[in-house]
Amino acid sequence: MYPNLYYAFKDLFGLDWKFLRFVNSFGFFVAIAFIVAAMVLVAELRRKSKQGLLVPTEMQVMVGQPATLTDLLLNFLLGFLLGYKIIALFIMNSAATEDPQAFIFSANGSWPVGIILGLFFAALKWAEKNKQKLDKPERRTVRIWPHDRVGEITIIALIFGLIGAKLFNAFEVWDAFIKDPASYIFSAEGLTFYGGLICAALAIWWYAKRHKIGFWHLNDAAAPALMISYSIGRIGCQVSGDGDWGIASTHPKPFGWLPDWMWGFTFPHNVAREGDPIPGCVDKFCTELPHAVYPTPFYETIMCLVLFIIIWSFRKKFKVPGTLFGFYLMLNGLERFFIEKIRVNTTISLFGFHPTQAEVISTLLFISGLLIWVILSKRDAAKKSTISS
Repeated sequence: MYPNLYYAFKDLFGLDWKFLRFVNSFGFFVAIAFIVAAMVLVAELRRKSKQGLLVPTEMQVMVGQPATLTDLLLNFLLGFLLGYKIIALFIMNSAATEDPQAFIFSANGSWPVGIILGLFFAALKWAEKNKQKLDKPERRTVRIWPHDRVGEITIIALIFGLIGAKLFNAFEVWDAFIKDPASYIFSAEGLTFYGGLICAALAIWWYAKRHKIGFWHLNDAAAPALMISYSIGRIGCQVSGDGDWGIASTHPKPFGWLPDWMWGFTFPHNVAREGDPIPGCVDKFCTELPHAVYPTPFYETIMCLVLFIIIWSFRKKFKVPGTLFGFYLMLNGLERFFIEKIRVNTTISLFGFHPTQAEVISTLLFISGLLIWVILSKRDAAKKSTISS
């Protein structure tokens, strides 16, 4: 179990690189998930643009202007924060940075490094603008394709995804959240996937509408990206032990060739810090579950990788815009609904039933996907019938 990369490199390669403890394993795999998702999304949007399904938008930009005060201030602020917090993690004494997460959200930092790096970033922006400066700045029209906006879409998905993941997790553990909200808000643990998916989807819908990107084509392009990113993100859950594990694994292992940890795992050094103390361990993450549980994040990684391959292989066969996304919602809903049967989760009371929040949302996603498929298919058939007649 590797709560951060320090544990991984020390165990796998015998390297005692202290600075790696600042790189959270879960965050590391989430970052990889976003990068891979962005690459898949770019490829799909570019393919749709070549088919004429997506068109660019035009916008006016001023070229040749010198750096404005706002440009310089924003770059100074970015450099200052990077130096004051991130660089400080590596140069300040270990006592101040022993808990990286607590340090990031504290007022502690390195003022000299922050100011120096801030001035450096501002100077870079001034030099960049000065190099492009024209005697007479001019207004030009530029064409921007949907795949050129993937960087902005990814950032929006990241910000609103994290907000949604935290928000929905707070609903799951509302009583504990009310007692100590700060410990949940400023924590790497406690992220609910469906909350992130819903909030990110709403934000991207607004962005697509604002920039006149075909909404259903964008959703179809995002379908394989969402599935592969979820698969990779679950690696982070498994490696870090963030609490998304299953119920106790009491049944005998079905296959002799299956490694023990794939059937029952105790998640030692988990970041959720649940379980019993590990004898002799004096680190921050020194607990281990008393009984082996199903490693459900690993199962989801495998299942979602298979589902990604299915979506990617058949994506070109979906001719009606939006139906591929509906197909994705149905597959995602089915996968999550059934994995919930062996996951540890908080139940809710709903019309006399006691499902988990994820079971309710996964059921709604499946129904939504089915409705999207049926409605859009019928609408497309009716349109073709009208044209032919």
